[in-house]
Amino acid sequence: MLQKAVKSPLFRTVSVDELELLFMTCHWQLKTFAKDAQIAMRGDVLHGIYILLEGSVRGEMIDFEGRVLKIEDIEAPRPLAPAFLFGINNTYPVHISANTTTKAMYLSKESLLQLLQKDRRILMNYLDIISVRAQFLTDKIKFLSLHNIRGKLAQYFLDLKPHNMEFEMPHSQTKLADLFGVSRPALARVIREMHQEGIIHAKGRRIRIINHQALSDYLR
Repeated sequence: MLQKAVKSPLFRTVSVDELELLFMTCHWQLKTFAKDAQIAMRGDVLHGIYILLEGSVRGEMIDFEGRVLKIEDIEAPRPLAPAFLFGINNTYPVHISANTTTKAMYLSKESLLQLLQKDRRILMNYLDIISVRAQFLTDKIKFLSLHNIRGKLAQYFLDLKPHNMEFEMPHSQTKLADLFGVSRPALARVIREMHQEGIIHAKGRRIRIINHQALSDYLR
């Protein structure tokens, strides 16, 4: 499993042989989760860190009315919640469930601290990871503050657009609706309206931005 572990951003530039030596004095466990298995609940205390080796998981939040908002999918070989392992309130910020059969390496907080102290490359990798996560969460909060579907679509389109204003959406409408926390019919209706109004041209996943200013206005 160390051959898969070295692909994680946490062990970037560390060889399998080097990692094997480091792990000789560091305890770790291999854990397997079935599809849709609950890995962690929002509010659970982090006593260690999972590093995905195979499969993928999803982070979700559930509101008081029972509606599920998908925050993101996390694919192997990324670690889970690295920015929340340390600190005063070190709890999982979302529910985490397996999308597929998933295998993960589990390191206790103490074991991870040993690795960070023994190898400066791992320490720097960890700092890079939590910095990127902080930036992602900042962008996510900004996105969620857009209350209507048009605003969310405008932000999504403007983030994706290349210089020629035409691109293919990486997500299906079903997955995009999950990310937005809205129903698929409602999302499809707004895309169709924006197409009819001449703001975008939509054909399947292919999008061409026609009225850039109108999209920018939705963000104000």
